Amino acid sequence: MTTQKTLKTTMLSFFLMAFFALSVSAQQTVPASEIMDALKKGEAISYSNVTVTGILDFTFMEEKVGDLPRRRRWWKDGGDNTVNEDIESSISFTNVTFQDHVIAYYHNDRTEYTFTADFEKGVKFENCNFKRDAMFKYSVFERGATFTGSQFNGDNTFKYAEFEEEADFSNTFFDDNAIFKYTKFRDGASFNAAKFDRSLDMKYTNVRGDFDTKNMEVRWDMDTKYTEINGRRYRRY
Repeated sequence: MTTQKTLKTTMLSFFLMAFFALSVSAQQTVPASEIMDALKKGEAISYSNVTVTGILDFTFMEEKVGDLPRRRRWWKDGGDNTVNEDIESSISFTNVTFQDHVIAYYHNDRTEYTFTADFEKGVKFENCNFKRDAMFKYSVFERGATFTGSQFNGDNTFKYAEFEEEADFSNTFFDDNAIFKYTKFRDGASFNAAKFDRSLDMKYTNVRGDFDTKNMEVRWDMDTKYTEINGRRYRRY
């Protein structure tokens, strides 16, 4: 009886530990669809120490494309092929790994529609790891935007993006070419200790306010042609 009792206790403990491990694992993994559902409801987004699975699409492209007129229709009527999404929620990700693409920009070659997303409130991606593409082309950040300590491992672009308040890219790491061409920083930007493992394109970039590039490293070339800092041409080298 004692042996059977001990065996039952051991098995119960094992199942409890297994259940607890599964619960922890479930808490640490968040599907992108859960975040997108919260965004549609206008809820504040705040995640720490989790892994996001699936494509996080701030443009909601898949939901919109079926209701859009065909290319010939919008072209004939003099319409615009840009479809924009206004994100009204505050965004906060800390120590988050994104296993798939993070999209605030996408151009559909078949339909020729361009999908973009703007952010009305503060955006924070602090110490995050973008395993695949991070696309923020044409995005407008109306409040502060923080990407400090984050790693960009796939294609990335902030081309034509506009930052209305301070943008913080300090201590970031870019594994691929980084594109900030035509980007506008209207209230300062920090690239302090940022590291670019390939090239950095800041051609036509415009900055107003403080521009901190102390300890910034660019392994290949940095294009600053026509870049302006507070109305003056910028020359780093």
